[in-house]
Amino acid sequence: MENISVKELLETDSTDKAQIFSEQNIEISEHFRKYPVDAIIDFSSSESIHKYGKAASEQKIKIISAISHYGDDEIKVLKELSKINTVFWSPNITLGVNYLLFAASLLKNIAPDVDIEVVEEHFKAKSGVSGTAIKIAETLDIEKNSINSVRAGGIVGKHEVIFGFPYQTVRLVHESISREAFGSGALFVAKHLKNYSKGFYNFEDILRPFFFGNPQNNLS
Repeated sequence: MENISVKELLETDSTDKAQIFSEQNIEISEHFRKYPVDAIIDFSSSESIHKYGKAASEQKIKIISAISHYGDDEIKVLKELSKINTVFWSPNITLGVNYLLFAASLLKNIAPDVDIEVVEEHFKAKSGVSGTAIKIAETLDIEKNSINSVRAGGIVGKHEVIFGFPYQTVRLVHESISREAFGSGALFVAKHLKNYSKGFYNFEDILRPFFFGNPQNNLS
């Protein structure tokens, strides 16, 4: 995605300046009333949904979460909020990774018995298997402990799905060059989610119309 401003991508004429607030100095519900927004894009922590989720949903502020991992309690909260609000969650909100997930799932459906390997590469200090790799494994019905992990240097993030056929190999690869990919992915979601009704959505819901025709902003 080319480098364009939030204003251009969301096709808005707003001239409002960005502001930074500390949660220690505000009451969330009152803050949302004073500074109304269409959506919250959350890159913070899994616990944050407990702080703003109810207030945002009561005021019909869409929730777009890019948190890489939620516990069972947080997922339960998201699903409860989705009964009255539009809630979106993607462990990796880059457009490319989610295209990879969708394409890999289609290929697995075509060839259910193919050999599949998942390889994830990240910077040296990253601990544990990436949430994205786990999501890929879950989507393709692969055991999490079979994921191949590489830790080296300053690799931002690379994921590869290898499909091994008897006489050919198919490789789907996504590599994040810059963390800007996450920001542009979140804005892509915000643009296409704006007319969705209440419910619990993921990136597949956003991409499906592009694969099967009739992409639109309103799928409610």
